[in-house]
Amino acid sequence: MAVAKGLEGVIIDSSQICHIDGSAGRLIYRGYDIHDLASLVSFEEVAYLLWNGDLPNKEQLKQLTQHLVQERAIPANVKTALRNLPTTSNMLDVLRTAISILGAEIPLKKPDLTDAITIAAKIPTINAAFDRIRLGQEPIDPREDLNHAANYLYMLTGREPDPTKADALNKYLILLADHGMNSSTFTARIVASTWSDSYSAVTAAICALKGPLHGGAPAPVLKMLQDISRPERAEEWLRNEIKAGRRLMGFGHRIYRTTDPRAEILREIAERTAPRSLVELAKAVEDAGIRILQEFRRERRLYTNVEFYSAVVMHSVGLPPDLFTATFAASRSVGWMANVLEQVANNRLIRPETQYTGPVNRKIVPLESR
Repeated sequence: MAVAKGLEGVIIDSSQICHIDGSAGRLIYRGYDIHDLASLVSFEEVAYLLWNGDLPNKEQLKQLTQHLVQERAIPANVKTALRNLPTTSNMLDVLRTAISILGAEIPLKKPDLTDAITIAAKIPTINAAFDRIRLGQEPIDPREDLNHAANYLYMLTGREPDPTKADALNKYLILLADHGMNSSTFTARIVASTWSDSYSAVTAAICALKGPLHGGAPAPVLKMLQDISRPERAEEWLRNEIKAGRRLMGFGHRIYRTTDPRAEILREIAERTAPRSLVELAKAVEDAGIRILQEFRRERRLYTNVEFYSAVVMHSVGLPPDLFTATFAASRSVGWMANVLEQVANNRLIRPETQYTGPVNRKIVPLESR
């Protein structure tokens, strides 16, 4: 029996949520191309689309927006827990803890759309509250008159967000909202398949997202750019990394065999929002990295992935590096819950098998003789 290590190439279910064409470099949510979604709609509209299957009309969008606004605030016990956590805590650990506390107050029940809205509404508030607490500042209550992205930036700074930066973050949230059966989404579906609850499924997904092989790369990408510091240093720096056996962060993807469409869009956003010097540096590193990796990996052309320009965009809108992955979670929580809802609507317990390669027919030796 052939073993598909990492389940690569294994189809475990069907889904109507997301389609990825790795050869053509296309990403589609519910039939809509990601380029169209990122340029024409809001994150709230994409959330509605992923949860319900269609884009909302004006009344449906109004109702969803109102519901999200009503659910933004976090309860006092969550704020207390955030204050009691070490200020050096990893942001994904903070988020995992807060979501668990929220779920502890709710009786076990089948996941539903109300859960999806509540979780998506509260994650930015949790992120912003802890960020301010660790800086010795008071958390800022969410505003009712700002959209999802703009309110997130407001809660972090207490200032009216720059519209250009708020729009950049809105587009980032759209681009990262779902991406097929990735590790964290698969984790959420496994938990949901046991008839557990939404909060448990999302907590588990956050644990999977914490791993640097999945969601933890944007911050290292920014550090890489800062270490290189100048475009003319890119070639030598990257070659030294490869010769030392280290990975180039932000390059390559398990599925895409051509340019990641999200990276293309984020590159355009970065050109509008980031300092010109940073954009020029990023492009120089991108060009050099693609060229050098082609020399070392001739069998496969590797391109920058979504995390490369995510780092540039999130830095340009004012997010600290250790908030990058937690902001990824703020986006991906929408996709997690879309998948959880799809899982429980036609559920079968996810229970794969392994191929046993250990010994057989062993005999127990008495303890005194071992």
